[in-house]
Amino acid sequence: MTQRFSFELLAGDGTARRGRIQTPHGLVETPAFMPVGTQATVKTMLPEHVRETGADVVLGNVYHLMLRPGAERIDRLGGLHRFMNWPHTILTDSGGFQVMSLAALRKLDNDGVTFKSHIDGSMHRLTPERSVEIQGLLGSDIQMQLDECVRLPASREEIARGMRLSLDWAERSRSEFERRGGPEKGQGLFGIVQGGDDHALRAESANALAAMPFEGYSIGGLAVGEPQEVMFEMTAAVTACLPTHKPRYLMGVGTPDDLIGSVERGVDMFDCVMPTRAGRHGVAYTRFGKLNLKNARHAEEIAPLDPEGPTEVSRSYSRAYLHHLIRAGETLGAILLTWNNIAYYQALMRRLRAAIEAGGFAEEAAAIRAEWERGDPVGAA
Repeated sequence: MTQRFSFELLAGDGTARRGRIQTPHGLVETPAFMPVGTQATVKTMLPEHVRETGADVVLGNVYHLMLRPGAERIDRLGGLHRFMNWPHTILTDSGGFQVMSLAALRKLDNDGVTFKSHIDGSMHRLTPERSVEIQGLLGSDIQMQLDECVRLPASREEIARGMRLSLDWAERSRSEFERRGGPEKGQGLFGIVQGGDDHALRAESANALAAMPFEGYSIGGLAVGEPQEVMFEMTAAVTACLPTHKPRYLMGVGTPDDLIGSVERGVDMFDCVMPTRAGRHGVAYTRFGKLNLKNARHAEEIAPLDPEGPTEVSRSYSRAYLHHLIRAGETLGAILLTWNNIAYYQALMRRLRAAIEAGGFAEEAAAIRAEWERGDPVGAA
């Protein structure tokens, strides 16, 4: 029997929440950070190593996978879990954010969006129904409605237009998800709250979506250029409108400090390319803050990144060696730093989950920030 999607709220501390999501491919402990596997891979990482960091779920990208290798091909090959050798939970986005970023290559109308492939210039059509169809072919456990993400800053009229179009697409996405038997397959579909940096529009979107039978709710259209305080303000306003018995997912966020502040405001799930992208560019996340391994001060430093870090990468490899790999352009440097960074993000989530369970979230958040403030004990970053 297929395990159906469910969410259990296990503990709370203020508005911070500790929960657990059940999907057909396993449990997701929340708050959760999802490594981004854009093209059916978390860049530079083996799937088993991603799992070893503590990740319960990874994210796949509809836009990229529909273009290459194609959703129909992945379906013929047994689905995305088998294709990428990840037998655990997979969340797929809807393609809306990527379509926004291709403003020069797309044409938007009320029915959907027509866009030109950035790979070969071929033309494609994405509608709410087609996005849900693609995600069904991929076989992802958690799916997203198609939405329009309006880049900030924007006029209130533009934000309102995109938000209301997204609400229309939410209804169409839900109808298609149910028509294709998503609930019977144990999958979940999340609605996406839009409304930019406008309190009234955010509340309108969140309340309308909360009245629809989604398995969870996402907060979209943030981390797209607005200050952190605006993101936190909008996040708190949205979570106050959403049902407490369903998961909340803040899309595309963020820095470790973003994660702590958003968990404090009632968010359960996150994704961001930041830890993987930073690793490929020579930056390590540690208890002491960010370390730039390109910096010459590491060239003869035998100390590891963090002798108490969450993996052998952080505990066993000298900074001098990592500096050498990065400066030499060796792929191993990107592999090791990405591994370290994903492990750091997962360790951060474990600390926050334990703190919420113990009723000490505020104290733990302060302790983590104090570690960053003290900085790197080996020397100035």
